[in-house]
Amino acid sequence: MKFTAQQIADILEGEVEGNPNEEVSKLSKIEEGEKGSLTFLSNPKYNTYLYTTNASVAIVNKSFLLEKKVTPTLIKVEDAYKSFSKLLEFYNEVKNNKQGREQPHYISASAKIGENEYLGAFSYVGENVVIGDNVKIYPNSYIGDNTIIGDNCVIFSGVKIYSETQIGNNCKIHSGCIIGSDGFGFAPNEKGEFTAIPQIGNVIIEDNVDIGAASTIDRATLGSTIIRKGVKLDNQIQIAHNVEIGENTVIASQTGIAGSTKIGKNCMIGGQVGIVGHIKIGDNVKILAQAGISKNVKNNEILNGSPAFKIQDFTKSYVYFRNLPKIASSLSKIEKELQAQKIGNNE
Repeated sequence: MKFTAQQIADILEGEVEGNPNEEVSKLSKIEEGEKGSLTFLSNPKYNTYLYTTNASVAIVNKSFLLEKKVTPTLIKVEDAYKSFSKLLEFYNEVKNNKQGREQPHYISASAKIGENEYLGAFSYVGENVVIGDNVKIYPNSYIGDNTIIGDNCVIFSGVKIYSETQIGNNCKIHSGCIIGSDGFGFAPNEKGEFTAIPQIGNVIIEDNVDIGAASTIDRATLGSTIIRKGVKLDNQIQIAHNVEIGENTVIASQTGIAGSTKIGKNCMIGGQVGIVGHIKIGDNVKILAQAGISKNVKNNEILNGSPAFKIQDFTKSYVYFRNLPKIASSLSKIEKELQAQKIGNNE
């Protein structure tokens, strides 16, 4: 799809300097720009690339002053970085603006689907499913019985949503996610064998939640596993049964959260963090990558280490740990001197 410099300027409320009919069909970094591409310049350390880039159109700040002639047509805006971000959102909407129902697919007779839907090939919609308006379900996706999906959601290819799941408005679930699989609940019998405990709860995902590729959210044993509004989850995250994650919390890749743990709002959790079950983590907590959380955490704390403890104590302890050989050598030297003094005094 091609756009002219003037069309882009109209979207961004910018001014064209150069050829308003210059066409672009792709985006590029300014240092890698090529004919037919659109780029942007906001960081002064990349200024020199504007004079060498082969990009056809470049977005720059209105305050930017040219030192010499440039090849690209310029679009001048108040904030080039924000404008380019806005353009990326627009480009993504246009690229993913699919509608209709591809063949083959299956929709239960009892399912209800809103307007302007997209249903990709080999997708399955079960009994009593309710899907809102402007929802896109990409190929090879499974929507289990009695699931509810709100308006403006995007379910990417290969997502499996088990029965009874409830999803709010404006959510994105990326490829390979499993929502509502059984929680890890087993009990030993008299023979020492483990038998599964039925998991009869569900998963509730509120509005404006993003879930990264290949993440898993288990259904509750009883009640609900709850992801509150505004939560952003990275790829390959495991959330166990009956977990609750508070509003606007963000969690990085490969983090695992064990059953029945409650996490507060506005938390930031790094990659590969492990969190045990049945604990509470307060609001505005920051947990650094690879930390291990084994007990309750109060509001506003910053934690590191495994098992994790306060960042101030961790930093001090790490300084000692890094210098441990020197400290051991000094202690050994002092010990020898004291031993020598003791022998001298005995003589």
